[in-house]
Amino acid sequence: MVKNSSISFLDIESIPQLIKDFLMQKVEGFGNQVFNDKNIEQQFQLKAQEFSPEKRQLLFDVLKEQYLGFKLSGRQEEYLNSVLQENTFTVTTGHQLNLFTGPAFFIYKILQTIKLADELNRKFPDRNTVPVFWMATEDHDFEEINNFKTENSYYETKAKAGGAVGRIIVEDDFFISEFEKEFKDSVFGTELILLMKKAYTKGNSLAKATRILVQELFAGYGLLVIDSDDAKLKSQMKERFRNELLHRELLESTKNTVEYLSETYGKVQVNPREINLFYLTETRNRIEFNGEKFQIVDTDITFSKEELLGELEKHPEKFSPNALMRPVYQETVLPNLAYIGGNAEIMYWLELKDYYEKTNLAFPILIPRVSLLFVREKNLEKIKKFGLEIHDFFRNFAVVTKENLLHDSEILQLLDQEETSVSQRFDEIAAKASLTDKSFGSLVDAEKTRQLKSFSRMKKRLLRAEKIKQQEKLERLEQLFLQIHPGKNWQERVFNFSVFYADLGHEWLQNCYQEIEVYKSELIILSI
Repeated sequence: MVKNSSISFLDIESIPQLIKDFLMQKVEGFGNQVFNDKNIEQQFQLKAQEFSPEKRQLLFDVLKEQYLGFKLSGRQEEYLNSVLQENTFTVTTGHQLNLFTGPAFFIYKILQTIKLADELNRKFPDRNTVPVFWMATEDHDFEEINNFKTENSYYETKAKAGGAVGRIIVEDDFFISEFEKEFKDSVFGTELILLMKKAYTKGNSLAKATRILVQELFAGYGLLVIDSDDAKLKSQMKERFRNELLHRELLESTKNTVEYLSETYGKVQVNPREINLFYLTETRNRIEFNGEKFQIVDTDITFSKEELLGELEKHPEKFSPNALMRPVYQETVLPNLAYIGGNAEIMYWLELKDYYEKTNLAFPILIPRVSLLFVREKNLEKIKKFGLEIHDFFRNFAVVTKENLLHDSEILQLLDQEETSVSQRFDEIAAKASLTDKSFGSLVDAEKTRQLKSFSRMKKRLLRAEKIKQQEKLERLEQLFLQIHPGKNWQERVFNFSVFYADLGHEWLQNCYQEIEVYKSELIILSI
């Protein structure tokens, strides 16, 4: 595995403009949230002020309890014990409990978080920085996480959905036997199969299964995993949840930012609700206020104000944050410096800046996660033979195909020359005509537009003719595109990590770790 090249997110057309502007510090009011050493130093100070010894003790106790029955690595023990020290901080990423980690970027964002912690420990030796993985155990969209794909197969598990996915008990193991058939002859296939069997033992919850997976893969790096579905952690959110129920605090405080982002970038990633909380029992349902009572949506359960506040006081674990409230929960219970997330995550975190200020909570540094792409050497050779570069596969591929098919077209060159000449001649006529008669100038402009449209039609006909003439070449180009973008999507969003781990084992993880540069937001291309 060798690094071929990298592409900055700023140079990739499909990266959202909001992310590009954020990285270039063009989004007003977010200069302190961009990752650099100066902002990290400021974040150390902010978190030190707001994260009390009592919070540290509670966090330590929760982590200790959640790891009962697990053997921690020496580095994990060191990191866990350091949580009690006032100079210890965290950097965090989070994800859903996808079956067998789901798409490969699950792995990449964790490795980036680990490497960020290592880099900060090197640069700031008088502080301790601990990498944390936040399990999204309270999500209820099981259909979104119950599957994964390899190059050859699609795997899925069944369970009763609707409640917190972390509480779902593994009962279906058919996917394991099917996975074994595909990978039993791979170099590290047996290791993958045993890992899957250990994690998805019947009777394990999905939260436990995910913890086992992450522990087996990343314990040696010191990564700590936290389960948010915890009564002790949620007890720290009582005041924020109370204000959300009574005063619509998140919605009201984010209005200006949401309006600004909507006007500037077309829409926001997640629209705040009047109440950004769910009620969690056997199912997870939204809480709404109907003017008289609080209604648990899609149930017959209602509460008066006094009843619901009493329920919150006695059972904070029954209140579950939605996508926008979850970052607030995370930053309340962790001494966190920075959050690493995908583009969509970063975009909805940006909506929350004013809410954090209103509630006196330090807003973290936001870091878009890096992307990795693995390309077979034979495909890199094919790309060269077409006169293309790997970067071309992250442009508009219809434009790339057109340029490639018409690269040596004498007719296109002649059309371009004539089009330029016609445009210039009409400009000359229009300039003189407007001095004599404005209506005649308008006539000239209209005729120019008509003739230029005819050139456009001729170019489209030429492209269609070349596609027919070079059908075999076009098909090879499209097949190559699908090798780089399986299912017309980024590779990391389609294939499971097992596709790559099967041949290299833990060495693959270490190679990915080595290639990630935490100060760059980029796509890294590696040849295999």
